[in-house]
Amino acid sequence: MATGNGKNESNKKRKPVWMRLDNAALIFPAALRKGWSNAYRISFSFRDFVDPAVLDRALAAVAPRFPSVIVRLRRSLFWYYLEELPEPPAVREDSYMPLVGMTRKEIGKCAIRVLYYRNRMAVEYFHSVTDGTGALVFAKNLAAEYVRQRYGAEVPCEYDVKDISEKPGPSELEDCFAKNSGEVGSPRDTRNVFRLKGEREPDGFLHVTCGMLDSELLYNKAKAEGVTVTAYVTAVLVESLLEIQARRVPKRSRRKHVKVQIPVNLRKLYGGDTMRNFVAVANVGVDARMGEYDFDELVKLIHHQLRIAVTPKNMASVFYRNVADERNPLMKAVPLFLKNIVMRMVFDAVGENVSCLSLSNLGRVEVPEAMREYVTAVEFVLGSQAQAPYNASMTSYGGVTYINIVRNTVEPELEKEFFRRLVKLGFNVKIDSNSR
Repeated sequence: MATGNGKNESNKKRKPVWMRLDNAALIFPAALRKGWSNAYRISFSFRDFVDPAVLDRALAAVAPRFPSVIVRLRRSLFWYYLEELPEPPAVREDSYMPLVGMTRKEIGKCAIRVLYYRNRMAVEYFHSVTDGTGALVFAKNLAAEYVRQRYGAEVPCEYDVKDISEKPGPSELEDCFAKNSGEVGSPRDTRNVFRLKGEREPDGFLHVTCGMLDSELLYNKAKAEGVTVTAYVTAVLVESLLEIQARRVPKRSRRKHVKVQIPVNLRKLYGGDTMRNFVAVANVGVDARMGEYDFDELVKLIHHQLRIAVTPKNMASVFYRNVADERNPLMKAVPLFLKNIVMRMVFDAVGENVSCLSLSNLGRVEVPEAMREYVTAVEFVLGSQAQAPYNASMTSYGGVTYINIVRNTVEPELEKEFFRRLVKLGFNVKIDSNSR
């Protein structure tokens, strides 16, 4: 078991770690813009109000164990890189809404935030730091150390809780894309899809609507269809989007594809325990011009699309093109400001235009038994897209599945359609929202 009281003494004198951005992270600084940063949050709720002084000490104890997370974004003539901070950021009280835009200036000082409000601790990450899996590992370790220090609990090193007195292994700092890349790239999906629109909130307010439902019932309903929970929930989203498009575009021949982007944790395909980004995406959905789809049909179509897409060979072809661009000697010699222009154009053209929104599922979150009486909820919230108003994410903890839908527009069009359909499917959905 590892405990912490302030800084880890063995790490005080070592040199700070610096890392070039991993292959998935390269695009995010270029895509950054006023009012939007590709950020997300993971939160742990506790049975009691958070003590910020204890949380500060827990963060100081955990930080040296995760040098790839406590970082700032720096730039050279040719590439961005991440540099470990000598001190972790001070914890601070949460704002009036989640995921207040991270500016370049802020990311240049620290690319994560550690926040608290009442009984909730949240960590917000600029996406170049890590993906959802790595973010969950860090947040879980911070929560574990907080429980140790606040309650004196003996929290063992299991379920990704690390021994914080140990140094991270080299594999945790590895960029895993290059060694797993394929030899040929899959063609980019450039088809325009149906895009949700609406009146933007004038002050950039981000609405978060969380639907809570029974995890066992969700699992059993998905199992009855012979599909995963991710495929099942994606089918509900696609059905909701088809209905919204049908209301807006009565003539079927003028409708567009409805697609949902599913981030895939590549560690499950290739192994490894990197704390950096190691994720690729699968776009699944249907062509709305082809006719009406019932729910059973959608579930099966999406299930088979995911089965075909999420294989080691296919995923390797998905990120091959980006790896090849990074290896290109000519690309290496291009100054960073020109790279930024090209990468932003690519992001705007194909980064988001191939899907209506993302659904990112971190799955069932497990913590050591010693934490369970203190941790009451674990949630995952994506920010909205850069050019479209919505995104969705989900986790399951303690028998409850939390589905968070975010939007930056005034009217809650998708949330209403989606959660009503879940109710029609037999779920008792409890709704929580920060909407004004």
